[in-house]
Amino acid sequence: MSYFAEQSLPFDLDEATPARIRPGKTPSYMADHRKRLRTRFVEGGASAMPDYELLELILFRAIPRQDVKPLAHDLMNAFGDFNRVITAPIDRLRSFKGVGDAVITELKIVEAAAQRLARSKVLNKQLISSWDALIDYCHTTMAHRETEQFRVLFLDRKNVLIADEEQAKGTVDHVPVYPREVAKRALELNASALILVHNHPSGDPTPSQIDIDMTAQMEMACAALGLTLHDHLIVGKSRELSFKSEGYL
Repeated sequence: MSYFAEQSLPFDLDEATPARIRPGKTPSYMADHRKRLRTRFVEGGASAMPDYELLELILFRAIPRQDVKPLAHDLMNAFGDFNRVITAPIDRLRSFKGVGDAVITELKIVEAAAQRLARSKVLNKQLISSWDALIDYCHTTMAHRETEQFRVLFLDRKNVLIADEEQAKGTVDHVPVYPREVAKRALELNASALILVHNHPSGDPTPSQIDIDMTAQMEMACAALGLTLHDHLIVGKSRELSFKSEGYL
């Protein structure tokens, strides 16, 4: 892998100052390349660019005056696509030579912005009538994670989202869930209904027997407390599975 020197990103500058800069100005071919990519992005948007070039645009800010294309390709090859690079665990990103605090900061700003934008479309909204926005939000926040995550969406009497909380994290194929704790939290929030969401890092949203059994236990716990379990969504890489649509609920 190529070596890229960098230091923490100063947010009041257009680009970070690297720890070591080769003598002289940025080579003209490199400056022209950056200008062409930026112009293409401004004029044509993200759809006019392949994933690795969009990643280059992000790396430009963290690593000025150096060729970031090799690092962009290394990251794409390692993680598979743009989304998985952006959402990759920090410790894995840091294992790449050339990825330090400035690069990680830029990547995680993009991830946070994407999640906040998606979240704004569902928070304080009637979720049953905003189902497509909910699916987009779940995919944005969970589809590209390398380990399982279990979230609960708490709704009020009008099915308006009042809280979205991560209940547990797990391994690549399992996450521990405790129905009584989820039901207890719903009562604390004065929620009337729930939607369960978890991801399958394998990309296949087909439920396991553990998923099915846990959902049945959760439904029983909710029923005992007068709560409604609307659905359990399993998010895969490119599609999701609804327990309600598939007849599990």
